[in-house]
Order: sequence, then structure tokens, then C-alpha cells
Amino acid sequence: MNEWPGSDNRDRYGRGSGADPEGARAMPHVRRGGPGGPGGPGPNPGQQPEPPLPPHLSPRRPGVPHQRQDQGQGQDPYGNGYGQGHDDGYNTGQVYGGGRGGGQGGGRAPRPAPNWGRRIKWTVLTVVAVLLVTSVATYFWADGKLRREVDLSKVIDRPEAGDGTNYLIVGSDSREGMSDEDKKKLHTGSAEGKRTDSMMILHDGSNGPTLVSLPRDSDVEIPSFVGSKSGKKYAAKGRHTKLNAAYAEDGPELLVRTVEHNTGLRIDHYVEIGFAGFANIVDAIGGVEMDIPKAFKDKKSGADFQAGKQTLNGEQALAFVRTRYAFAGSDLDRTKNQQKFLAALASQTATPGTIINPFKLYPTLGAGLDTLIVDKDMGLFDLGSMFFAMKGVTGGDGKSMNMPVSGTRGGNLLWDKAKVAKLVSQLKNDEPVTVSGNE
Repeated sequence: MNEWPGSDNRDRYGRGSGADPEGARAMPHVRRGGPGGPGGPGPNPGQQPEPPLPPHLSPRRPGVPHQRQDQGQGQDPYGNGYGQGHDDGYNTGQVYGGGRGGGQGGGRAPRPAPNWGRRIKWTVLTVVAVLLVTSVATYFWADGKLRREVDLSKVIDRPEAGDGTNYLIVGSDSREGMSDEDKKKLHTGSAEGKRTDSMMILHDGSNGPTLVSLPRDSDVEIPSFVGSKSGKKYAAKGRHTKLNAAYAEDGPELLVRTVEHNTGLRIDHYVEIGFAGFANIVDAIGGVEMDIPKAFKDKKSGADFQAGKQTLNGEQALAFVRTRYAFAGSDLDRTKNQQKFLAALASQTATPGTIINPFKLYPTLGAGLDTLIVDKDMGLFDLGSMFFAMKGVTGGDGKSMNMPVSGTRGGNLLWDKAKVAKLVSQLKNDEPVTVSGNE
């Protein structure tokens, strides 16, 4: 039996005599060629083997790397003390690669370059998904806040529908949700109930939107109607009164019935907002910029404006649209200011900066929807279409006007029947409006 020269090596490997150290026997698949090497034919006969070098001078044998010993398992066969916690990066019994150091000498392999195209794609998909979920959630949240309280199915003897969509937009003097301090601040008074403070027909069609103001002092005939609460039918008596009295008598349903009867134009949707909601919307979007051509004051509405461009807050905006006694044209001049302001409000509200910015969108919707009253068939999409149509009035794609007036009777404004008939015909047929109202 061949023995490793030098009996003093025997105990170092912890085994009996053998041709190979323990580390080499642990890897029987490693072979070294040449005489005297493990797996070779051994020393040539008659040749005296060279004595081994001391351990600290022994070179690492080619082809067999140092073997890693786990911490706490004692020293390695060559006495290098790896069992004392040192890790040279090699795995026990593993010659080629493996472990954390995949390169030569145990170095860490370089990390692959980041795939920026993949990262950008997933980032975009994530953002789109978040926006989609947020938009859907916002839609259902806002749609659920709409107060669908007006039942247009109770309106009888309605005109035939024409092309396009007609909205009846009403600003009421409702003090609902206002404290005594709010009423004092906004100069609204404390009258019970609610009356119409402004009325407009917005036609949205293929030839651009048309906004027609209906003066509250317009002389109209109250037709036959069915009571919104009693369900009782009231026959027509040929009674004439101011338009806002129809609302005061039996609410939105009778107002729609009266407008349709006196114009011949079918109303598709009804939208009403009170004082508090109007002021809150203006404040929510940070105010509305207006260019006031001439200074005016009015104690009753609280208006006190200088001429020129300025940003109106909610309190100022409400005073601006309610002022009538400071103008020679009274209600006619007031309707012009209402048109200008609502168009500016829509223009500054229906913008990407408001729609896609949740810090503006949610306060704006929350402020307006709490006091917004619509008909039962109106959805959030219809409301959005109305705002964008109103925005188009000031964008050069539409027209705003007052209902044509021919004179007065007992303090009531008489409509010009010929012009009104032509105007209604053009709106019904969705034709360009050539009729002019009172300027």
C-alpha cells in the first residue's frame, strides 16, 4: 500500500493511511495526470519521492480549489484556519461555479443592466390602471350624489321633441343648507321657500350651443297642469303672470310645463342650483375671473365692483348675478350678466386642470352636487355635456341671447311672438340661430 511520505501528515487529515488527503477523496471525479498524483500510477520505481513542503509554503494544487468549510467545523485540511469563520467563496464538494461568487476567485458576477423599456411599460400600465379605477369610482360617487327630484313624466301635453338637447337651467333663491351667518354674508335674506332667480334654455346641437335667457318678469300664460304632489289636474283659465310665479306655485314641473306651453320647445333636462351651491362651486375652483366693463353698486345684493378684470369669490359672484336695481334695463341687464358669468364659470371649470386634478375635482363636485337638483332621467354624462356646451358659448362656437321682447304690460315683459316662433323653429330643427334678442 502506498502511503503519503512523512508519517507526521497522518494525524493532520484525521484518517488512517491513504494515498490522498481527505479533500481530494471528497472529489473522486477530479483527476490529475502525471506520476505521483492522485489517480496516476504513483512514483516511478526506484525514484525517491521529494519531501513535502511545509504547509505555509505549499502551493495550491492545480485543478483542485480550496474547499470551503462552514463556520465552526474546524480547520481545513491544509491548516489555513477556514473553519474559524473565514469563507473563501467556494462550496464544499463543488468545483465549477456555484455559491454567491460565480466568477474566478470568488468575485460576484456583474448585475444585468436594467430593462428600462419593460419598466416604463409597466409604469405606464400601472398609472393607466390607477386612473381608470379612480375615474370609475369618481363617476359612481358623483352620480350617486345627484338629487334626481324632478319628475318630467308628470308634465302633460308636451311638444314634440326636436333635434339636439334642451336644458332648462334654473338658479333658485333657496337658502337650504345656509346658516344665519351665511344668509347675512351673502345678502340673501331669510325668506321661506324658494323662487327662481334666473332661468335659461341651453340648446346643444350640431350647429353649436345656444343660450337663451328667460327674464323672470316675462309675461306668460299658466296652462292646464297636474299638481306635482296632489296629482290633481288643474284646468287652464287663461291666467297670465310672471314666469317665476309658475315655479312658486307648483315647483319645477309646472315651470317646465309653462315654458313648453309658451314657447313650443320641448325641455329634455332640468337643472337647478341654489345660492349656497353656487357660491361654494366658485370658491372650490378658486374664484372666477371676470372683466367688468363698468363699475356698479347695489345694496340689496351686496354688489360693489370696480371696472376691469378681477377674480370673484363665491360671495362676490352671487352678488354679481343677482344685481338688477343698479341697471337701467333691470332684469334684462341682469340676465346678460348671468350669461357672462355662467359661461365663464363653465369655461374655467371644464378644464383638464380641474377634471384630472383630484384636489380640485372632488371639492368642486362636492360643493355643487350637494345643492344641485336635476330630473330623474339625467345622469352625470348629461350634466357634463351641459357644462361643455355652456363652455362652448364663450369659446366662439355658440351664441347667447335674451328671449326677444316687444314691450311691457303691467310691469311684465312681453315676448316678440314672431321672433320667438322663428327662434324655436331654428332650435327644433337644429339650424343656425339668426334671431337676435334684446341687446
